[in-house]
Amino acid sequence: MELVFTIILVITSLLLILLVLLHKGRGGGLSDMFGGGVSSGLGGSSVAERNLDRLTVGIGLIWAACLIALGLLVAYS
Repeated sequence: MELVFTIILVITSLLLILLVLLHKGRGGGLSDMFGGGVSSGLGGSSVAERNLDRLTVGIGLIWAACLIALGLLVAYS
């Protein structure tokens, strides 16, 4: 069972890294250094950005649940 949670944890960790890097920069930081600071004239967030936010939060919750479950398995085994 620990192996399953470890594999899920690694996969979700990699997905979180990818999803966070896909987010649009909000000004300042590393995203401006690579051209992420160029903003379009559109004000609100698009459907794609909202879906990316939802996906990131969902994967983050799965990551946290796997981390807690793995910790409990190790503590009580």
